[in-house]
Amino acid sequence: MDRLITKVPGMETFLRCRDLPSFCRVSDMTDPNLLLVMNETRQSPRANALILNTFEDLEGPILSQIRTQCPKIYSIGPLQEHLQAKLSAKNEKSCQSSNSLREIDRSCMTWLDNQPEKSVLYVSFGSLTVMTRHQLMEFWHGLVNSKKRFLWVIRPDSLATKDGEFEKIPAEVEEGTKERGFIAGWVPQEEVLAHKAIAGFLTHSGWNSTLESIVAGVPMICWPYFADQQVNSRFVDEVWKIGLDMKDRCDREIVEKMVNDLMVERRDVFLRSATRMAELSRKSVREGGSSYCNLNRLIEDIRLMSVRSHDT
Repeated sequence: MDRLITKVPGMETFLRCRDLPSFCRVSDMTDPNLLLVMNETRQSPRANALILNTFEDLEGPILSQIRTQCPKIYSIGPLQEHLQAKLSAKNEKSCQSSNSLREIDRSCMTWLDNQPEKSVLYVSFGSLTVMTRHQLMEFWHGLVNSKKRFLWVIRPDSLATKDGEFEKIPAEVEEGTKERGFIAGWVPQEEVLAHKAIAGFLTHSGWNSTLESIVAGVPMICWPYFADQQVNSRFVDEVWKIGLDMKDRCDREIVEKMVNDLMVERRDVFLRSATRMAELSRKSVREGGSSYCNLNRLIEDIRLMSVRSHDT
């Protein structure tokens, strides 16, 4: 699994077998999920253009490779930052809006307000990740043994049983977390990541969560679940140097070690890299930035397409 994949342009020096998307982990080349992605990828050059939620300073070399197949690309991300940039330009107060499909527990914000600055690890594996009881217990033991404060999102449907039903959070987890932790069913993630108490993010490496963490300047520990998350976590660790990749591993000793690496041993190094990347992300959406210009170009191109369509 650690063998380098040398046939992907732009990734020859760091992409391993274990970093390939989850749909590539098949022994049958007729696997329907693999065939679906292969077919969709092959159709991409037929598109008039690609609109991507990323920015040039983050993925410039990879975007250059994609442009050899799909020349017209509008990299306009991070999408969530465009509104904040406009508000900042007008000296208006930032607002937090939510498009969450789950009920948000805001009591976590009161708890965060009472924690020291840069002392809390935020833990969330997104809206789809399902783990076993064993995995949950290993994470819990690792977090508790690290002796660091943590805010942990555990959805009601996070824990699967063998028969496909969902299990309640073990009582010992809820009880044993009270000293230094807080468990919530769902939280306002962007607001949490921007909070002064947050020092790190243990994440599933979904693209939205990855970008939100980058914008907030928060270093990550990555435990990818499926799809593109395996690739994202490798970039966080090996390419952008803003976190640690824990894929394919889940035991309490590794969790404890990585939490301490991120928040103590290598804290300053990760924080410098994450702060620099956060500034680049915000710069991209400001007036004159790459995403700002690309978004304006996209709007103008759509307008011209509409005019031509009307004329014909």
